[in-house]
Amino acid sequence: MIETRYLTKQYGELVALDKLNLTIDKGDIFGFIGPNGAGKTTTIRILATLLRPTSGQAFVCGFSINGQAREIRRKIGYVPDEFGIYEDMTVVEYLEFFAALYDIAGAQRRQVIGDVLELTDLAYKAQAQVDSLSRGMRQRLALARVLLHDPEVLLLDEPASGLDPRARVEIRELLKELRRMGKTILISSHILSELAELCTKVGVIERGQLLFSGSIGELVAQVRSRGVVQVRVREGGDRALELLTGHDLVEKAELDAEGTIAVTLRPAAEDATFVPHLLVERGFRVVSVSEEDLDLEAAFMKLTKGHVA
Repeated sequence: MIETRYLTKQYGELVALDKLNLTIDKGDIFGFIGPNGAGKTTTIRILATLLRPTSGQAFVCGFSINGQAREIRRKIGYVPDEFGIYEDMTVVEYLEFFAALYDIAGAQRRQVIGDVLELTDLAYKAQAQVDSLSRGMRQRLALARVLLHDPEVLLLDEPASGLDPRARVEIRELLKELRRMGKTILISSHILSELAELCTKVGVIERGQLLFSGSIGELVAQVRSRGVVQVRVREGGDRALELLTGHDLVEKAELDAEGTIAVTLRPAAEDATFVPHLLVERGFRVVSVSEEDLDLEAAFMKLTKGHVA
């Protein structure tokens, strides 16, 4: 549904996006994560045909961003992190205005507006003034607006930004429902715990370069190979520490007051199985071995360095 090929965006000497190659399949909820200034918003704006790349190519629903912007805009719904609201309108008037822009008229317009209000749980606010809505309701209204023409792809830039916990839960449940309806969703967010629950795949970007794209399980597996393993021996912790510190696949080893050795692996280590094997071979009695428990946030912190473009 979405494909980029060597997508690049420069502002003078600044490279905001550096040869991005990305593929998002139909039905995916793809979490796009990275530090501020990493290139997430630039990518989304290019896919929404609001920004031209310096070089490279991108396709949305089979249409090229170069020359087929009109076709793409009929296939997508784009919600920026800051969106315009016409505050002198009611919710229904706001949606009627945008439905007219999509040439949705008459009975069909009333039906479509009723459907998106029900979907976004805003039907009871149909006659409310837009400027009376909370930020969470405005976010849902923004989603209702982009759903009017039944787009195949949703591009959402920080949709949960600034929302309270209840509003974030409501947005998350709405996105799950949209996925069940067959929508393909690209979502950028800094709330990684929620992305972990929501997304089928994630992409990690830093300084305009894509560091990883795949499932969260694949990301954790990739990072764990250079992660930390905790090991305890029955006796001789100092000698075990010295042995592990000198191993080619160990970056560093540290012994704490409880006798646990934290072993940080080098990137060349395929896994941590060599650690207990080495200790047993040298006569140590291994009490316990456990790998570091990694979630999406921990994996992200290990993969990135906090650099921006």
